[in-house]
Amino acid sequence: MGLFILLGVFALCVMIGAPVAFALGISAVAAFWFEGLPMMIGFQRIVAGISLQAYLAIPFFIFAGDLMFHGGIAARLVKFAQAAVGAVRGGLGIVNVFSSMLFGGISGSAIADISALGSILIPAMKEKGYDADYAVNVTVTSSIAGIIIPPSHNMIIFALAAGGGVSISKLFLAGVVPGILMCVCLALAAYLVAIKRGYQAEKFPGFAALGYAFAGAIPGLFTAVIIVGGVLSGIFTATESGAIGAIYAFFVTLIVYRTLTWDNFKTTVVSSVRTTSMVLVLIACAGAFAYMLTFYRVPSKTVDLLLGISDNVILILLMINLMLLVLGMIMDMAALILICTPIFLPVMNALGIDPVQFGIILLVNLGLGLCTPPVGTCLFAGCVVGKLPMEKAIKTIWPFYLAILAALMLITFVPAICLTLPNLLIGN
Repeated sequence: MGLFILLGVFALCVMIGAPVAFALGISAVAAFWFEGLPMMIGFQRIVAGISLQAYLAIPFFIFAGDLMFHGGIAARLVKFAQAAVGAVRGGLGIVNVFSSMLFGGISGSAIADISALGSILIPAMKEKGYDADYAVNVTVTSSIAGIIIPPSHNMIIFALAAGGGVSISKLFLAGVVPGILMCVCLALAAYLVAIKRGYQAEKFPGFAALGYAFAGAIPGLFTAVIIVGGVLSGIFTATESGAIGAIYAFFVTLIVYRTLTWDNFKTTVVSSVRTTSMVLVLIACAGAFAYMLTFYRVPSKTVDLLLGISDNVILILLMINLMLLVLGMIMDMAALILICTPIFLPVMNALGIDPVQFGIILLVNLGLGLCTPPVGTCLFAGCVVGKLPMEKAIKTIWPFYLAILAALMLITFVPAICLTLPNLLIGN
């Protein structure tokens, strides 16, 4: 009965439009009250949810990403991508994917990717004769590269939700190959759709222009090198690397590129504070919610349930992927990471699946959910930027969904895609 109250109150709050963070907190408090547990424990769990020093990395990563977004780095990355891969049939679609791969590796945010790159590329693609739905669909689906390609604050949330037993360094490395694989699949889909629709190639600007564009992009790209390299080398902790990355991003946009104005800086601060506060409130309330899930033994019951259905690893992995995809369609990503990790991670451990691989599987599934109605935050943002009704985008987005699903299946059933790089550079 208590578990029914916990989940029922949460579902009710979500259905009436309450923010997910409040829904988590209210449902946890309701379950505490029903079980007769001291409310003080509930508030202690809420406070404890954000008491870890490692969570300081999140505001630094968000601030660095916002600096990249508002500081004009996106335009230089697009210029480099266009010089590198624009001379292909439907080249601007592939440029869009390549730009997302580069910018996502710096900002770590899918929404920032859509806002920064979409505002540049979607109008440019329309001007070159590309259909609006194609421009929006490529932008939306490629934006989730920022969630998978390091550095990503969602990886930090997963590592901490897993109880601190998953290495952030390994997660960063594990996201590189899957992120590139997914972008290759999306680029192939963009190319095939471009051929079907008869889009033309751009003219290759020459190697001199390519070199010049690359040189202009290097200072911005070096942000990711500093953050990821600092963590992997052991010079910085994740928190310290986030702080250094934010300082470097500020220096690059203000001194090197000279594109960060006072107004842009104020916008950056307000945006990062707003995002950070939402994420941390969500984490705090999810701490109490996760405590009650453990109280009701939901993780162990989930293991028993899934293993009771079948002992076939492939079937169970397919079921978990399906559940994560469905959940990703209707809920916020950060909340789902905090809720699903303690539930499904024991199942993965029982199946012998590496937690690092599960982290990437989880992020890809939930990233796809961001592009899928009815919630579809990234889909909604892309349609707003592209000034396109969502129903028109949905009708033609399926080739890009299939591309991401193909990458997801490879990531799920070929562990080497995720684990080879971290095992080579860090070890088992």
